[in-house]
Amino acid sequence: MKEYDYLIVGSGLFGATFAYMARRAGKKCLVIDKREHLGGNVYCENIDGINVHKYGAHIFHTSNKATWDFVNSLVEFNRYTNSPVANYRGQLYNLPFNMNTFYQMWGVKTPAEARATIDEQRREAVAKMKAEGISEPRNLEEQALTLIGRDIYERLIKGYTEKQWGRSCTDLPPFIIKRLPVRLVFDNNYFNDKYQGIPIGGYNVLISKLLEGIPTRTGIDFFSDREQLEAIAGKVVYCGQIDEYFDYRLGHLNFRTVRFETEALDTPNYQGNAVVNYTEREVPYTRIIEHKHFEMFGQAVYDNPKTVISREYSTEWKEGMEPYYPVNDDRNNRLADEYRALAAVERNVIFGGRLAEYKYYDMAPTIESAIRAFNAEK
Repeated sequence: MKEYDYLIVGSGLFGATFAYMARRAGKKCLVIDKREHLGGNVYCENIDGINVHKYGAHIFHTSNKATWDFVNSLVEFNRYTNSPVANYRGQLYNLPFNMNTFYQMWGVKTPAEARATIDEQRREAVAKMKAEGISEPRNLEEQALTLIGRDIYERLIKGYTEKQWGRSCTDLPPFIIKRLPVRLVFDNNYFNDKYQGIPIGGYNVLISKLLEGIPTRTGIDFFSDREQLEAIAGKVVYCGQIDEYFDYRLGHLNFRTVRFETEALDTPNYQGNAVVNYTEREVPYTRIIEHKHFEMFGQAVYDNPKTVISREYSTEWKEGMEPYYPVNDDRNNRLADEYRALAAVERNVIFGGRLAEYKYYDMAPTIESAIRAFNAEK
């Protein structure tokens, strides 16, 4: 008899949700994490009474009522609505691209005026490509110009994207932005989903509820004592890097990563918004997050005389860094498929989450994936 039904490697949303489902079904789980805390990338650190998103801004959003009801059965969510602002050389623009953005950009006041300006710039881009003998966009820059025109591309897309990916837009594939949302309404809500918000008290509360009554161990590296850890459970739920699981036998998958410079300030309100993107290439960080705006609204912002900000920098991942975003180019996609083929025949191991599946996941789909993975065990 094994001591546990499941050894869950990783305490982020996938691992924690799987553990929750398994415990409800009467299964015994042990959750381990190589970090010194639980929660993976949704972990929050409390600084001066403010829940700081240690690994970057996380906004829960979904149109799946069952998923929304599930997380709200564990912890109440607040009314936060994601409405980022872009700063380009001191000028502020609302995101996503909507009538407020177009008014700020061109002074247009009606949807017809905005559409006419966009269409004119799109036609110019297409005509220029045709004159050069180009029938289809060959890179991200040409794709963006044919979708939205030069003004928005140069002010709000080009520099930000180049900082995110660490390379010129002319060297990035066009499929990265096959579509650009254009809203001809005065609506700054970034997401189209029906439900969105932040757990009241921060994401640690959600993780604590998911892992309630389940033994956990932090600061445990699965690979440092792999044989012994695998021996204590009937199955392993693995949420780490898929290439690392197979000892990189086919090669290393690439990631983009981010680093943060976090600073506590003696002011109650630094930028007036949770997220401000800096879209010019010359500013080294991609955005500034002011964490208190995720959970404090209106005049309540001033109840706490301090604030905490994080400057976010995007960079190439190197071994030893925290991997964040898969690099979905041809080479990495092929390699990931080869690793997935190995995973598919691995006995008694369930691979789940963004690192184990080499897939970008929002939070709601991560939870849904974990529930499906457990239900497939029945």
